[in-house]
Amino acid sequence: MLRRLAISCLLATLGSSAFVRPATARTRPHYGGTLHVETAGDPWQRPNGPARRLVFDGLTLVNANGTVRPGLATEWNSENANHRWQFRLRPGVHFHDGSPLTSIAVVASLNASCPTNCPWSAVRAAGSSVVFTGDAPMPNLPALLAGDEFLIALTISADGKTPNGATGTGPFQVNGFNNSVLSLIANDTCWQGRPFVNVIEIRARRAVSDQWLDLSTGHADVVDVPAEESRQARQQHLTVLASQPLELLALQVSDTGALANLNLRAAIAQAIDRTALANVIFQKEGQVTASLLPQSLSGYAFLFPVERDLNKAQQLRGGITPPPLSLRVEGDSAMQLAGQRIALNLREAGFNVQLAPPASQHTDLTLRTFSTQAADPAAVLEDILRDQNHPAAIDADAITEYKAEREFLDRKTLVPLLHLPRAYAISPRVRDIQLRSDGSPDLANASLEAAP
Repeated sequence: MLRRLAISCLLATLGSSAFVRPATARTRPHYGGTLHVETAGDPWQRPNGPARRLVFDGLTLVNANGTVRPGLATEWNSENANHRWQFRLRPGVHFHDGSPLTSIAVVASLNASCPTNCPWSAVRAAGSSVVFTGDAPMPNLPALLAGDEFLIALTISADGKTPNGATGTGPFQVNGFNNSVLSLIANDTCWQGRPFVNVIEIRARRAVSDQWLDLSTGHADVVDVPAEESRQARQQHLTVLASQPLELLALQVSDTGALANLNLRAAIAQAIDRTALANVIFQKEGQVTASLLPQSLSGYAFLFPVERDLNKAQQLRGGITPPPLSLRVEGDSAMQLAGQRIALNLREAGFNVQLAPPASQHTDLTLRTFSTQAADPAAVLEDILRDQNHPAAIDADAITEYKAEREFLDRKTLVPLLHLPRAYAISPRVRDIQLRSDGSPDLANASLEAAP
């Protein structure tokens, strides 16, 4: 009931959103043209670099409403109380170099992308199927396999050679990379059908201000809109596609050294002013949270208190003066500002916190984001816990999910702060573009207005 109510409230909110959304298609989609995409990051970065789902496919996929659908696997079934899963591969699929999609190729790709800490204990080829076995139950494996981490890439071609570049089965294949521009051309024989546009060019590591300038002059079609820039995008009357608040901003806390003390970790969690982060740094975009899962997904996020309690933080510290703590921030300028504000919050609670260089490997605190998707909450939660070396098999039940999350958060090694939307601005000539369940744009199904 809570989950249904939460989703209903979310839909009502989205219905009154201030974001401008593209009009529905007026004519049939047009084939041809080049779609120009610009991004501040790397097209191949994990998770959700824009090139990844254009070139690679997964065994399963999650559609926009969170339902797990067939991908490179057409069907699957579980045995032995979810300790064994068998996925049957789609026949007649080929990689971009012409190599056939086989169970051996899929297993090689999965072993390369996930050598350790996988949702399964073992994976093997069995004829035209891929079989996963686990020491523990794997109730959420079909949803997990839709994740960016498990997209299938060719590692050895049919003639035994290593591919020259990224080779998948997706709707686009790599054509070249020059002057920070990745060129992808349509895969005419894609098992999903030929995409509408002929070419997608992705310009990498482009400053957001430059992206918006290129959009205004017709040199870009899809550009980034960081959460903290969403208000400015509305003021400039950009056409913006925005997701639900799906991206989790959290502080990762070491449990070694001085922070092996649980009370000190709890004091850090109490000292952070989430509301100030949301209002000042991220310009009131997203949702303040102390939960791993957004309210719209779990229905119980409101049960985790979000208020700052500086007095309690100082009491938990108990007069202990820990040695200086290092804080590393992963991300752009807004993330750096958020890190500075968190450091200030912790100093007010009696901690001596210094910002560490971005390349630092071992720090006491790390401010980072986690990409989630509007899918089965049990699968999303399991994925986050696995990332934190806390694997757990979680049944799709709200009470079970809440208990698992509560147990993990009580360790105070990860402090949820905000859930942020993902947003993109698009040019008037782009049609039929939607956001995936993870908030990324579905570029493969976009089309362009025919030239006059």
